[in-house]
Amino acid sequence: WDIDLTGLTAGCLGEGVTKGYFAKQKNKRGRQLARLLATHYDEIIVEHLHAGKHQLNQGLRELVSEAEHTLEMGENERENTLIRIDGGGGVEADINWLLQRRYQILIKGKSWQRAAKLAQSVRDWHADSKVADRQVGWVCEPYPYVKPTRQLAIRTPRAKGGWHYQVLVFNPSDPLLFELCQRPMPNVCSDIDILLAALHAYDQRDGGLETHNKGDKQGLGLNKRNKRSFCAQEMLVLLAQLAHNCMIWTRNDLGKVAPDFEHYGMLRLVRDVLQIDGAIHWDAAGSIHTIELNSRHPLAAAVQQALVLGNLSVNLRKI
Repeated sequence: WDIDLTGLTAGCLGEGVTKGYFAKQKNKRGRQLARLLATHYDEIIVEHLHAGKHQLNQGLRELVSEAEHTLEMGENERENTLIRIDGGGGVEADINWLLQRRYQILIKGKSWQRAAKLAQSVRDWHADSKVADRQVGWVCEPYPYVKPTRQLAIRTPRAKGGWHYQVLVFNPSDPLLFELCQRPMPNVCSDIDILLAALHAYDQRDGGLETHNKGDKQGLGLNKRNKRSFCAQEMLVLLAQLAHNCMIWTRNDLGKVAPDFEHYGMLRLVRDVLQIDGAIHWDAAGSIHTIELNSRHPLAAAVQQALVLGNLSVNLRKI
């Protein structure tokens, strides 16, 4: 699972619209949307709308508990679930709660003071081949959470001199770390290999929930439709969640026919796939029996193959 907050800017007269953190938008007002995404199949499991000043750690447990209830998870399912969260949800109490719930975690700690202190125990710093000026090292004196974890420190240079420190807290096995960072595990793993695998596995968040947040804002207009009533805005959010999951299921069906569709984001699905012109025919009972697609559209043939469902006829013709 990936868990994160995404800001939804709005007019100042709306309920729950307050000042808060909105990426690259200073002095903006809006609401915050907390999301829990099942990363492997890109479905949104749970999301909650909050006031603009809300922070992730304030509702993290509620979000995870609701996901457990929705998926009817037991202890075995929790043990096989990895939760990846940025620093906004990395407070000590929440990390301990997740560990007690027997989750696997890959979380960036929230406290920069603790990160700076833990970084002092790093003996060797190693350059990151993927991000310039970023260095990582093992924390040799890790902070004692309720269950054993491994911890690595990250440092990047400040513009005015000195270093900015962060710490990743994690407990997945080495093979899982390499799977998450999409790299084959070497036959003989060095400490540096594992260190970089954990770092890059965390970096995959950018290609998970954050990409979907951006895609939903562009493709589904998640940030364009604002209601003054908080409850009305929540209803819009739930409709967008339904649309997101329906589009992901559609993409998965299309991907079975044409693998290129597997890489389509929300914007391309809405703009290209759903914009194929054609005609729909109903029978006397009001049920759809035939769909005709414009044969000149470059995606029409693949969509036709993916839409073979029961008695439904999907045809291509010039339109």
